[in-house]
Amino acid sequence: MSSAAVSHIRRSVEAPHWRAICATLAAGVSVGACGVTQPPSRGLGPAALRAAFAGSPPVLAQLHERGNQLPGGGISAFQRQLRALRGLPVVVNVWASWCGPCRAEFPLFQSASARFGRRIAFVGVDTLDGTGEARSFLSRFPVPYPSYQDPSGDVARSLVPTQGVPITVYIDRAGHTAYFHQGAYPSERALTGDIRRYAAPSRN
Repeated sequence: MSSAAVSHIRRSVEAPHWRAICATLAAGVSVGACGVTQPPSRGLGPAALRAAFAGSPPVLAQLHERGNQLPGGGISAFQRQLRALRGLPVVVNVWASWCGPCRAEFPLFQSASARFGRRIAFVGVDTLDGTGEARSFLSRFPVPYPSYQDPSGDVARSLVPTQGVPITVYIDRAGHTAYFHQGAYPSERALTGDIRRYAAPSRN
C-alpha cells in the first residue's frame, strides 16, 4: 500500500468513536444499521473442518487448533502470532459483537476460512468488546481461527490507522500490509474476490 493511500485516511481515533461510527463506513450500511438482521451461521462441524484442513502446513494446523478462542496479550501477543505466520498470506478481520455490519459479514468469514484455510491464515481481532459478549457471539458463529482480544482498540489501530469496524487487512508473505478493506463485505463473491486478489490468486 502506498504511503499516500494510508495518509489519505490517517487520523487520530479515540476508542469511543469506533462504536459511534461502526456502520458509517460499512458498505452500503448506515449508522442506524448497527441493528441489521443477522444472517444465519455458515460454520462447519468438526468433521467437515478436519476434512477441509487435511494436509495443512504445521503452522496453520496449530492455528486451527486455536479456532474460536479469544487469546489476550495485546499487541505483543498479536504480533508474535503474525511473526509465526510469516511466509504465509494472512487475512485479519477486525470485528466486535456490538457492531451490526461485523455480525452481518461474519458468516462470510466462516465460509471463506474453511475454503481457503489450508493455505491462508485467518486471524480475528475482537476490538473494544466485552469478553462475555464476544464468547456468546462466537458460540453461535464459530470460526476455525482465534480472535485476539483488543479491549483498548490498540491492536486494531496498529494494523490500520483509520476509523470504524469492520476492517479486513491482507498481509503478504513478507509481513507487509498489501491491502485493507474498510467496512462490511456485502457478499461472499466480494470477499472471495479480494482474497484471490490480495492473498491467494488461484482457480478456487
